[in-house]
Amino acid sequence: MTGRLEAVCVSGADLHPLPGKRPSTSGIHKRPVDGRVAVLEETLDGDRQVNRKHHGGEGQAVYAYAQADADWWQTELDRELPAGAFGENLRTTGLDLTNAVLGERWAVGSAVFEVTAPRIPCANFARFWDVPDLVKRFTAHGASGAYLRVLQTGEIGAGDAVQVLSRPDHGVTTGLLFRALTTQRARLVEVEPALAAVPDKDRAKLSARIAALRA
Repeated sequence: MTGRLEAVCVSGADLHPLPGKRPSTSGIHKRPVDGRVAVLEETLDGDRQVNRKHHGGEGQAVYAYAQADADWWQTELDRELPAGAFGENLRTTGLDLTNAVLGERWAVGSAVFEVTAPRIPCANFARFWDVPDLVKRFTAHGASGAYLRVLQTGEIGAGDAVQVLSRPDHGVTTGLLFRALTTQRARLVEVEPALAAVPDKDRAKLSARIAALRA
């Protein structure tokens, strides 16, 4: 299976202000980059994640969002949502990110990524779009995009093919994990076969929650 990068986006040094909040800035406002972008071990060159408790790190190094899902939101909100508007680093076409399997691996440019988790919407996302009920609406729709870890550093750029190199046979998708973490929490036990793929920082907590459901 092959998709395509429509854009590669980073925050740059001009972080989005969050008056009255701590931290007082956010890296959610991403903008497309011309040319090639270096993929580092836990981020893209020029990108920043301010709140590292919830963003960034080994299992959330890069965030991808599909153009088809962005198109749905553009119709829903009657507004333009260019690449980077979801806080994503990669705007993709040709891939169903809601049905991406946790642990599937992508070759993009000279880099290799692994799908790890869905994105859970937060209040800062709603403030960034100025849509007060966005968290509720985003959760109801369920097109979360996909977080990626970096397996091989390299360089990527708009126009690169996204080749799915391998896909585990456990069938646990980003969409399933998203539902298990939000509106269908009893389904978390279904995620157990894919725990090795989730971000390191989340694995122990998810394992404990699954054990509690089984008790």
